[in-house]
Amino acid sequence: MRTDERTPAPTRTGRGGLLRLLGPAFVAAIAYVDPGNVAANLTAGAGYGYLLLWVLVAANGMAVLVQYLSAKLAVVSGSTLPEALRDRLGRKARLAYWAQAELVAIATDLAEVIGGAVALHLLFGTDLLLGGVITGVVSLLVLALHNRTGIRRFEAVIMGFLLIIVVGFVSGVVLAPPDPAEAAAGLVPRFAGTETVLLAASMLGATVMPHAVYLHSAMARDHHGTVAARDTRRVLGATRVDVVAALVVAGLVNISMLLLAASALRGVEGTDTLEGAHAAVATHLGTGAALLFAIGLLASGLASTSVGAYAGAVIMQGLLRIEVPLLLRRAVTLVPALVCLGVGVDPTRALVVSQVVLSFGIPFALVPLLRLTSSRALMGEHVNQPVTRALATVAVALVVALNVALLYLTFAG
Repeated sequence: MRTDERTPAPTRTGRGGLLRLLGPAFVAAIAYVDPGNVAANLTAGAGYGYLLLWVLVAANGMAVLVQYLSAKLAVVSGSTLPEALRDRLGRKARLAYWAQAELVAIATDLAEVIGGAVALHLLFGTDLLLGGVITGVVSLLVLALHNRTGIRRFEAVIMGFLLIIVVGFVSGVVLAPPDPAEAAAGLVPRFAGTETVLLAASMLGATVMPHAVYLHSAMARDHHGTVAARDTRRVLGATRVDVVAALVVAGLVNISMLLLAASALRGVEGTDTLEGAHAAVATHLGTGAALLFAIGLLASGLASTSVGAYAGAVIMQGLLRIEVPLLLRRAVTLVPALVCLGVGVDPTRALVVSQVVLSFGIPFALVPLLRLTSSRALMGEHVNQPVTRALATVAVALVVALNVALLYLTFAG
C-alpha cells in the first residue's frame, strides 16, 4: 500500500468545497472508538461510577489539539510525521523509534481484533479464534477497497462504520440516562487507588492513540495532495472543522460508554468483561439495546483494525522507506492477537492492558510532533503560536506524569 501518492488539492469554495475538504479526521477518529475504548470505559464506569469521567473529557480535548497538529504538519510541509522523523534521525535512532512504534501497532491490533472476535461471538456464537481470523480478513477487504477505488471511497466506508458505532453505543445511554449531579462530580480530577490510575492510563491510551497521530498526517496528505501556498490557510481552516467535528463525535461515544456503565451497570456482577457487560445490558435495558451494543462493538473492531493496519503501513513506509506487501503487513500485527485468543487470555483484560501500552507510546508521537510543528524552518508562517505550544506542552507533561504515577503505584503496591 502506498501512502505517499499525491493528488491536486481541491480548489472549490463554499459549502460544497468545504465538504470535499472534510474526511481525514473522521478516519483517524475511528482509533478513538475502538474496542479498547469500550473495555476501558465500561470497566471504569462499572467499577467506579462517574469517578473517571474527567479523564475522558481531558483526553478528548487533548486529542483535538494533537490531531490538528498532525494534519497541519502534512498540509504545510507535505510530509507525514514518520517521514519528517526519518529525515531528522540517524539510522540507529530511526530503527529504535520504528521498533517502539511497531510495538504500539501490535498493541493496537490486539485490542481491535479481540474486540471484533468478541462481537462476533456475542452475535453469532462464533469461536473467538475464528472470530479473530474473520476480523482480520474483513480488514484486508476494506483495505483492498482503498487500493482499488482510492482514498475517498475508503473514507466513506470508514465513516459509515463510525455512524453504526455511534448508534450502537449512544443508544444505551439514551435508555438509561445518567444522574446529572453525579456526572458533574465526575468532572473533578481525582483518583481512588492504583487501579483507577491504571484505568486512567488505559482510557488515555485508548483516547489519544499514537498510531492515530501518525496516521492522520498521512490521511491529510493523501486527501489534500500538494497544497498550494495560496490555499494553505483555507485547507487548515477546513482541517480545524474536520478535527473538531470528528472528535466531538468520538468523544460523545466514549463518554456515553462510561455514563451507560455508571448509570446502568455499576456494581452488576460480571461487567468487568465485554461478555458480562453485554449480558448486563440485555438484562437491564433489553435485548434490543444489547443487540445494538454488539453491533456497535463489531463495527468498532472491523473499522479500527483496518485503520490500524493502514497506520502500520504509514509508519513502516515513512520511517524505513519499506513497502511491505499488505498481507504480510497484516500478519505481523494480527498474529499476536490470534495467539492471545488461541491460548485463552481474558479478552477484556488484554484489551485494557493493550491500552496501557498505547499510553506509554504517546510521548514518542507527541514530543516530535510538537517540536516539528513549532519549527519555523519547517512550518514557516504556520508555525505553532505560543499559546498552542504551551497547551501542547502541558498535554505532553500530563501524559508523562500519569505514566510515571502508574509505574510507581503499580510497583510500590
